Amino acid sequence: MKIFICCSKHIYNKIPEIREELEKMGHVITLPNSFHEPMKEEEMKKIGKEEHIEWKSNMIRLQDKKIIDNDAVLVLNFEKHGQPNYIGGATFLEIFKAWERGKKLFLFNPIPEGILKDELSAFNPIVLNGDLTLVI
Repeated sequence: MKIFICCSKHIYNKIPEIREELEKMGHVITLPNSFHEPMKEEEMKKIGKEEHIEWKSNMIRLQDKKIIDNDAVLVLNFEKHGQPNYIGGATFLEIFKAWERGKKLFLFNPIPEGILKDELSAFNPIVLNGDLTLVI
């Protein structure tokens, strides 16, 4: 299966090990947009508001193509700044786009508590509870 990994840039350090395990299982992995430049957004904010808006808009467009080109989305929703199972705005958009296009949705950890819980539940993702063997 072709899988697009989505997560906060603060979780990118967990991707290589998960990617390796999924590839050993025969899956083809697509990495997050700014995986090789995780702090690029912060750089763009420093350059200027308009430059940041343009950069962020391009990243959102690029994630749509990645969703189209893959069979599934795997969300790595680990703790971030004390918030368990964190899912941020851009990742939520990726989840929504994948759901809208009928792609398989996997969450590494349970759906987080918060204002988006009902919407995330409605997308009916497969919650792996850390078990990548459930990615089928």
